[in-house]
Amino acid sequence: MIPRARATGRALGYQIFYRLPVPLRRRLVRLAVPKYVVGAVTLVRDTEAEGAGRILLLRQPPGYSWTLPAGLLQRGEAPVVGAARELYEESGVRLSPDRLRPAVPNAVVHAKGWVDVVFEAEVPASTTELTVDGAEVFEAAWHPVDDLPRLSRATANLLAHYGIGPRAGEVPPATPPVA
Repeated sequence: MIPRARATGRALGYQIFYRLPVPLRRRLVRLAVPKYVVGAVTLVRDTEAEGAGRILLLRQPPGYSWTLPAGLLQRGEAPVVGAARELYEESGVRLSPDRLRPAVPNAVVHAKGWVDVVFEAEVPASTTELTVDGAEVFEAAWHPVDDLPRLSRATANLLAHYGIGPRAGEVPPATPPVA
């Protein structure tokens, strides 16, 4: 329970805060709260794969490991729009944002100050053309979930949240809340 004097002080503080002009309130909040870099990630599965399935991975510079299609959001961009944009820019796979669904968990907060908003999609690999620019992405390819190539540390950590990859046992897979 909050002592009465402290509660009164908080109430007074909020009254003063909410009387300030909105731009000033925004600036004060930005100074006081943690800052995060927000990225959008797409986990694309092959609808034609048998067994554990296959996922789309990218080999980006310097080329030592593989990653998921992902990138930073543009200012004011909706995460699902950013995920669709990055998927197309990096792999040539063009999906409208309504074809992407939020993964569970949808947002993964990393200790280093960034947040990944993750979406899932399925496409048939045999009829999905993969196109890369050779500069930002060296190669895009489908890989069996049970035989993944060397993943970047960030990708291995992220996939672990979905029960995929070499770190899958280290992070408990997300489960939907029980109603």
